[in-house]
Amino acid sequence: MLHKRISRRKFLGTAASASALAMAAPRVAIRPEKAVTPEIMLGGPVFGTYNDPDSWIRLVLNLGYRAAYCPVDTTATSDVRRLYRQVARKAGVIISEVGVWNNTLSSDENERKAAVDKCIISLQLADEIGANCCVNISGSGNDKYWAGPHKDNLTDETFDRIVETTRKIIDAVRPEFTWFTLEAMPWAFPYSPDSYLRLIKAIDRDRFAVHLDPVNMVVSPEIYFKNGDLIKECFTKLGPHIRSCHAKDIILREDIYPPHLDELRPGLGNIDYGVFLTELSKLDHVPLMMEHLNSAEEYALAAGYIRSVAQQQNLVI
Repeated sequence: MLHKRISRRKFLGTAASASALAMAAPRVAIRPEKAVTPEIMLGGPVFGTYNDPDSWIRLVLNLGYRAAYCPVDTTATSDVRRLYRQVARKAGVIISEVGVWNNTLSSDENERKAAVDKCIISLQLADEIGANCCVNISGSGNDKYWAGPHKDNLTDETFDRIVETTRKIIDAVRPEFTWFTLEAMPWAFPYSPDSYLRLIKAIDRDRFAVHLDPVNMVVSPEIYFKNGDLIKECFTKLGPHIRSCHAKDIILREDIYPPHLDELRPGLGNIDYGVFLTELSKLDHVPLMMEHLNSAEEYALAAGYIRSVAQQQNLVI
C-alpha cells in the first residue's frame, strides 16, 4: 500500500493543467486569522509552472488551498526562501512541510551519511521558509527497498539508532520556527500513537514533533474497521505535538487472502473523514495535505470529497 510513496517527487513546475482543480475549488477571500468556527487548512501540490513567489501563490489560491507544500528545494538561496515565506504569510497560506524521504538507517555508510546530511539541510530550509515541519520516515534495514519492512526495524537497537540520529539532525540545526518530524510506517518506528510517545520521550528535544498519517497505522482488519477510534486516539495522545497531516484513504480487499490493504484517493476507502476532520479542526493551524495522486483531476476529486465532509461537519475549509 506504500508503493506510491517511493515514486513521490517534488511537484515543482509541473506542466499538467490546473483547470480541473481550479473548477473544483472555491475562489474565496482569505479568512481572518481567527475564525468563529473550526477550520481545516487543506492543501496539496500545485500543477502549473511558476518562476517566482507571486506566480506560485496565485496557483495555490486559485485552488482554494490554505496550505501548500514547500515551493523550492534546498538549493534556493536565503533571499528566495525569505520571499516565499513573506508571500505565503501575506496570503494566509501555511507552508506545511519539507519532505526528505530517504533512509537514514541504510547499511551503506555513505548512503546513510548522505541521508542524514539531506535531513539537516532540509530542516534548515524548513526553518528559513517558515514551514510547519520537515518530515521523513525513520528508515529501514531493507537494502533493496529503502522504506520497506525488515526483521530488525522494530528492535530496541534500531529504536536507539533512530533516537541518536534524530537528535543529531535537530542539534545540527537548532531550528527556531519549525520542527523535525517522523511519519509513521506499518513496519518501522513510529507505528502507533504509543510508539510516537515513546520516541518523543526518548529523543527529548523540543523541536521533535509528529507528522500524522493515520492510513500508515492501519495494519489489520480490526484497526481498519475501527479506524475512527485510532484517529481519536492519535489526536488525544499526540495532539499538542502534531504539526502536519496527510490525507489518503485505504480499503481492505475482499478478493485476496491473506488480508490486503490498498491505498486510495480520499473518498474511495474506509477512513472516517468525519472523525479525522473534526479532531483536526481542534488544532491551531495544522494543515491537511493531499498526496500520492497522479493528476490534477484526481486532486480535484479528493479535495471535493474532503470539502463535502467538512461541510457536513460544519467546518470551515
